[in-house]
Amino acid sequence: MSDQGKRTVYVTGGAGYVGAALVPALLEAGYRVKVLDLFMFGDDVLDAHPGLELIKGDMRDRKLLERTIPGCDSVIHLACISNDPSFELDPALGKSINYDAFIDLVKVSKGSGVKRFIYASSSSVYGIKPDQNVTEDLPLEPLTDYSKYKAMCEDVLMKERSPGFTVLTVRPSTVCGYSRRLRLDVVVNILTNNAINTRKIKVFGGEQMRPNLHIDDMVRLYLEALEWDAAKIDGKIYNVGYHNFKVREIAEMVRNVVGPDIEIITTPTDDNRSYHVSSARIQRDLGFAAQRSLEDAVRDLQNAFKANLIPNSMTDDRYYNIKRMQRLHLR
Repeated sequence: MSDQGKRTVYVTGGAGYVGAALVPALLEAGYRVKVLDLFMFGDDVLDAHPGLELIKGDMRDRKLLERTIPGCDSVIHLACISNDPSFELDPALGKSINYDAFIDLVKVSKGSGVKRFIYASSSSVYGIKPDQNVTEDLPLEPLTDYSKYKAMCEDVLMKERSPGFTVLTVRPSTVCGYSRRLRLDVVVNILTNNAINTRKIKVFGGEQMRPNLHIDDMVRLYLEALEWDAAKIDGKIYNVGYHNFKVREIAEMVRNVVGPDIEIITTPTDDNRSYHVSSARIQRDLGFAAQRSLEDAVRDLQNAFKANLIPNSMTDDRYYNIKRMQRLHLR
């Protein structure tokens, strides 16, 4: 912790998949934390802590932002409708949360004296590239509304950049591994859940490249991003991916960890999206590199299953964004 003492970090979506792992790490590092979240996936994913303030509310409520952001030094923006199928359920809802509310969030943050704004964009903003390595220099060609608004938010943030308001955009690959607010609708976690509970892994296609990142590395990136020298990161955009494997290779990794009896069933698919994300720039500029493997993520999930931390994993909609949204009819 620097000489500013106990700084306060405002985390939108702090009760989400990454947030539920990040917030305890921030508290342990000595930060005070304010979490803004709808708590759609339960109120029990974050433990009470004297340095933690939970704000149950909607990011689209500008007055709520104006009331709760002042006094915060940094914002880490995680909240969004977080994948293509969930976004397509209600595109107008998705735009209102992922884009319209973002404009207010950035303006209120800047106007409230926030010094550092860290935005979780997505590697999906690149679309499908023929290039061997997808670097930050390539043009953005988002294929869906979800990725289009992610890209547009990057522009919004960059326009608000000014002395004293440091902005950093990261484009993470798909996060994997265990969290108290677990998602079982992302590729490594899906395959692990199926392997453990059905002893079968279904692979659609299999030759597509899918970049992934262990959740512990994602959390560590945000912790380090709060401490990096402002001059080094201001206005920068970085990929954070590291582990680029074919879906077939991920399935084989899961089998290697879970057990040789796992049957891998391959079926054709028309979803041939495939990309290899390069994370060389952030390693070169800031010395950040992944420390945990996809096998580590599978082992962490396996241990959580053994400890009965993931009950009803095949049926409970708390693990599946689109199913929970369909049930709650979020508006």
